[in-house]
Amino acid sequence: MDYDIDQTAPEHKSGIGYAPRDDYDTLRHTFEEFKSANDERLGALERKRGDVLIEEKVDRINAALDLQTKRMDELALRHARPVLEGRGKMVTDAAAREHKSAFDSYVRGGEAGALRTLETKAMSIGSNPDGGYLVPVELEREIGQRLAAISPIRAISSVREISGSVYKKPFMTAGPATGWVGETDARTQTTSATLDALSFPAMELYAMPAATATLLDDSAVNIDEWIAGEVELTFAVQEGAAFVNGDGSNKPKGFLQYTTVANGSWSWGNLGYIASGAAGAFAASNPSDALVDLIYALKAGYRQNGTFVMNRKTQAAIRKFKDTGGAYLWQPPAQAGGRASLMTFPLIEAEDMPDVGANSLSIAFGDFRRGYLIVDRVGVRVLRDPYSAKPYVLFYTTKRVGGGVQDFDAIKLMKFAAS
Repeated sequence: MDYDIDQTAPEHKSGIGYAPRDDYDTLRHTFEEFKSANDERLGALERKRGDVLIEEKVDRINAALDLQTKRMDELALRHARPVLEGRGKMVTDAAAREHKSAFDSYVRGGEAGALRTLETKAMSIGSNPDGGYLVPVELEREIGQRLAAISPIRAISSVREISGSVYKKPFMTAGPATGWVGETDARTQTTSATLDALSFPAMELYAMPAATATLLDDSAVNIDEWIAGEVELTFAVQEGAAFVNGDGSNKPKGFLQYTTVANGSWSWGNLGYIASGAAGAFAASNPSDALVDLIYALKAGYRQNGTFVMNRKTQAAIRKFKDTGGAYLWQPPAQAGGRASLMTFPLIEAEDMPDVGANSLSIAFGDFRRGYLIVDRVGVRVLRDPYSAKPYVLFYTTKRVGGGVQDFDAIKLMKFAAS
């Protein structure tokens, strides 16, 4: 069987819906081929004679599975993207309709007078021409929805909109004293809770798509859709890297940048880790035991909403693991458009997670909805620049976003070390 998969997404004609069933069936069939080849490989190892051809076959099918899952993710993403208000549809709010019309005139021809007047009336922070102009509400919403679909960590984390530059979240470092008493017993005075605050500053993220005068002059082009499509990948790539590995300097702080300690010594402000059992690798015997330990390092209240996060290469290694009954721990999506699972928990691919190596933190597991917070400052701004790259027109597009761990007990890591 030829396991080379065409990575080019099929073209969809207008009016024809997304039909992922064929890709889903192909994925399931490829996984069955993978299990058969891997069982053959394991049998050869048990007989103390490795077979290079079998090893190559397993690796080839494993790579084909990666390509097929990536293809399905891309098609599902294309289907999930919402459609902006198209031509011929009415925007019911008069102010929103006026803003949309003024923004369209600014983007296409550089006419900023109407936008300047509207935003000055609204006392908007975006009314300064040097800083750009706020995009229409529906375009801002479209960009946010696209990012939620394409950015892996954003898709599983909590997201909060803010109007200021910093979001501060209070938390209790020590709770109030409590106890049980009888109905008529005296109540002693209890101690007060000790409060502290976590700060999440919103940093500026930018993209600068370029357009030709011909594209801007074409009235058939939905300019809002074009801008959203041009900036989505740039924003998603930069966000994804920052939410995992950002150092907190002019960017969000990634969850891998916090201090890590062995889970047995965990304390607030640190992330606990479980050792894999071998330096830079899984343990030679019963390698999946470390995954079980990682799952149960989380308290039950977090574990029921747990999600695995790792990159594609780490997932390919884990795909070969079995339980004591011979069943594979990794399973393809249960339905078309779904996600793969590991030990019944959803698995998210984040390519910014490190590869397996000495002391690497290559696997995360946790309730990210409670563990990681993303803050979006309301407003996406666009500054039109027809001078810097003539004959092209640049659109300096900015949004402010921040992020960081909000509950240090909700995320656990796997460290690839002996202990």
